[in-house]
Amino acid sequence: MSERAPKGLAKVTQLADFDAIIDARSPAEYADDHIPGAISCPVLSDEERARVGTLYKQVSPFEAKKVGAALVAKNIARHIEERFPDMPREWRPLVYCWRGGKRSGAFQHILREIGWDAHRLEGGYKNWRQQVVADLEQLPARFSFRVISGATGSAKSRILEALAAQGAQILHLEEYAAHKGSVLGDLPHEAQPSQRAFETRLHSALTALDPQRPVFVEAESRRIGTVQLPNAMIDIIRAAPCVRVEATVAARVEFLLRDYAYFLEDRRWLAERLGHLRGLQSDAALARWLELVEAGDFRTLVTQLLEQHYDPLYQRSQAKNYRDYADALTVSTDDLGADGIAALARRILAG
Repeated sequence: MSERAPKGLAKVTQLADFDAIIDARSPAEYADDHIPGAISCPVLSDEERARVGTLYKQVSPFEAKKVGAALVAKNIARHIEERFPDMPREWRPLVYCWRGGKRSGAFQHILREIGWDAHRLEGGYKNWRQQVVADLEQLPARFSFRVISGATGSAKSRILEALAAQGAQILHLEEYAAHKGSVLGDLPHEAQPSQRAFETRLHSALTALDPQRPVFVEAESRRIGTVQLPNAMIDIIRAAPCVRVEATVAARVEFLLRDYAYFLEDRRWLAERLGHLRGLQSDAALARWLELVEAGDFRTLVTQLLEQHYDPLYQRSQAKNYRDYADALTVSTDDLGADGIAALARRILAG
């Protein structure tokens, strides 16, 4: 270890020194966010945690601890039998809970009694979370970003992926957010992460980048679906040089029809999402677009949404939010198929 922690405690900076990281919190806490790579081994289920909490408040701390201890012992025993029966004597796990207290302490105690050099994370998840928040205030400034901008449907995310395939460094914010960044941006089979989990994904991505090389990132609003970019991140991106993709409306429509093909499978969902534009567009425009949904005329629908809603928003927001937008390198295209996107990436890297 880089710094031997006293009395079986480890610091956030020592996570890489361990063979496994065990999250002893409840499944709901783990689902909300967790240390990357951590294994979920709850010492209390969500229901059990609620039951013990109720006993603590309504009966007595003693009764709650008595019931809790039995549940914790039973659950730790099951995890050891099911998850770790073949671990060698030299195995070194790290256990954490919310504050590094009783839940992780109980798990650590039993593991150490077996003979494993188990450690407990000092301050638990709370310390990890504080470190992530602090790092996200500092990390963005270490990198030289290049912002890929362009009107809705310009295949910016696919261009980012093409840049990565050609050896460039990228920061794929919409991938971490599990959202395409517009009112129609929900992914059909993937829920968005919590704000905490999004920031953990962003933190992991930033710490893996090389500060000596440029990083390409897509122009984004502060909010991507339900999650929000940290202030330091959005400020750095908006001050970075832009590359402007100018694709024809026809090319963008064809791209969106492919990229959002799952809309065709659920017209009711599409109609519901269009309802979120009420107040931004006239009732007449919304009624017309809903008729196009009902008729299945998606090409006309997408064309009108671009020309009457998204393009005007784009023109206002980019010039306002991105300092170097007017002087951006411009790459034009009428082809947003796979070959056209790869060609755009090559031009951007050469430019």
